[in-house]
Amino acid sequence: MAMTITEKILAQHANLDRVAPGDLIEVKVDRTLANDITAPIAIKVFKQIGVKEVFDKDKVTLVADHFVPNKDIDSAQQVKLMRDFAREQALTHYYEGGDSGIEHVILPEKGLVLPGHLVIGADSHTCTYGALGAFSTGVGSTDLGVIMATGEIWLKVPPTIRVEINGTRKPYVGGKDLILHLIGLIGVEGALYSSLEFAGETVDGLSMSQRLTMANMAIEAGGKNGIFEPDDATLSFVKERSLLNPVIFKSDNGAHYERVIKIDASRLEPQVAFPHSPANVRELSKVGTVAIDQAFIGSCTNGSLEDLQDAAEILKGRHVAPGVRLIVIPGSPLIYKQAIMKGLVEIFLDAGAVIGPPCCGPCLGGHMGILAAGERAIATTNRNFIGRMGHPQSEVYLSNPFVAAASAILGKIGGPDELKGK
Repeated sequence: MAMTITEKILAQHANLDRVAPGDLIEVKVDRTLANDITAPIAIKVFKQIGVKEVFDKDKVTLVADHFVPNKDIDSAQQVKLMRDFAREQALTHYYEGGDSGIEHVILPEKGLVLPGHLVIGADSHTCTYGALGAFSTGVGSTDLGVIMATGEIWLKVPPTIRVEINGTRKPYVGGKDLILHLIGLIGVEGALYSSLEFAGETVDGLSMSQRLTMANMAIEAGGKNGIFEPDDATLSFVKERSLLNPVIFKSDNGAHYERVIKIDASRLEPQVAFPHSPANVRELSKVGTVAIDQAFIGSCTNGSLEDLQDAAEILKGRHVAPGVRLIVIPGSPLIYKQAIMKGLVEIFLDAGAVIGPPCCGPCLGGHMGILAAGERAIATTNRNFIGRMGHPQSEVYLSNPFVAAASAILGKIGGPDELKGK
């Protein structure tokens, strides 16, 4: 029987010849992960189970990235608990400080996720790794505590929605715009507990960072996972970072899809998600006049070197508007270093930006960019729920790095085309 890429990965990890949507299966996990918010609860559950060692010290990954550098006593205690557990268990992959960064940025960067892997993380944006042709999804901390002990989890096989994107992209349109358009099209529950499989000539031409952005936001449409079939770009990315051989799965001809969504990328312009939903999407030309107080470029969604290069292209030789705070946070120490070597950091500083250490920080309203009542921010993050980046009466607008950078200069939401001659 023909199967999709997601179904093949799940079948292989369940040691079954075939699976179908709705099947309840027990699968073995290739990698687990948690962060300084979710790990403490998972560790508590792990200890309640009574086992002495994690199922595999090489496959349990802990990353301090949300409230770091520690913003207060509580966050320091949470990181200490995680650090002590990592030492106690002699975990191979514990990351903190100058060796850390945003979890969903550093795991692909360090070659810890490969095509064909099954990855479970105590963070909803674990779906990011689908860009590499892996099945990856988020669970609660309680579930993760059990997985750390057993290396296994029960999953219901999701149906697959195929998203075919074709056409030549216009300038300043990238993966962020493609996924925002899709979410605006189907809504935040449009792919509820479904696999979003991305395909088409437009998708084939996307860089890995653009694919990571799209897979990252599959959860914003309710998806169980987002996934791309591995190609030459995927294998090249992996080969540079890992000596292990990936297992390549691709969907069969004749595989069953719950539905097929077709998108003509040539008709799209940059997208902006208005408060308070990633599905409240408008084309840039229909935004109107929306003044901003802050612009944020970074996060697990758009904190790659390519994202920083896009922003620097717009900011070079220009300065942020009076009264606007521009915050730039590279996704990892390596990206930070590369940004320095390429002169991007100098461009950001000359433009009046504040550059923060690699972490989640402002994205979740953690620190280093909290909004006050009535303030508006444009951000390259993945969510803009009420109070997401600060006060419940603040507003967050989502965009790609080109638009976020241009908006910082304009003092209002706008695109690079509005800067011509300035």
